[in-house]
Amino acid sequence: MRPAGVVVVSQVSFTGHSVCDALAVTKGRLEAFTDAVIAIVMTIMVLDLRPPAGHGFGDLKHVLPRLLVYALSFTFLAIYWNNHHHLMHVVERIDGRVLWANMGLLFALSLTPAATAWWGGHTGNTAPVVVYGLVLLLSAIAYFLLTRALLALHPPGSRLATAIGSDVKGRLSAIAYVVGIVVAFFEPWVAIAIYVGVAVVWLVPDRRITRVIERGDRAES
Repeated sequence: MRPAGVVVVSQVSFTGHSVCDALAVTKGRLEAFTDAVIAIVMTIMVLDLRPPAGHGFGDLKHVLPRLLVYALSFTFLAIYWNNHHHLMHVVERIDGRVLWANMGLLFALSLTPAATAWWGGHTGNTAPVVVYGLVLLLSAIAYFLLTRALLALHPPGSRLATAIGSDVKGRLSAIAYVVGIVVAFFEPWVAIAIYVGVAVVWLVPDRRITRVIERGDRAES
């Protein structure tokens, strides 16, 4: 017999893939909403591309800068979607802080089309390159804060903590963005090379989370 007004809640284990149904639904909605927003951001970016005014191959040179900037921005968005997708595979619980941290990431990524459009029309100018770097830096910081909010909910030995580790790659990327932003005031093309370099580094598959997922699958089989 329990005192009046006391509600007994059954305990649920968060080890492995055992997740409370309510939390599973919430995590699923978080992933679905994130996927939708990133898809919309990508769509907005491509709508800014315009076909050449002429009908010859030579007319392509006028749209090439915008196309290259679009390709770089699309690559960054794809990298964030891919990392977020893999991250959610090892997340066992979320809370309000995680939801808001994820919204912060989406806000930062939603600025990409505007920064892309400005830079694409003024490829070698300082201000657009600086602003583009600031958007990249803001996105990197937002993703870092998301991982910190998630780690606060998981024990040190969890699959999430093991997968993220010290996140040296993420920290070095943020430092590279800062360097690129500063360099852009003097040599915009060098800053652009730094931005491209960071994208290339992240295109190399990061096996940290994948290895953790594979170990978990083998343990369950």
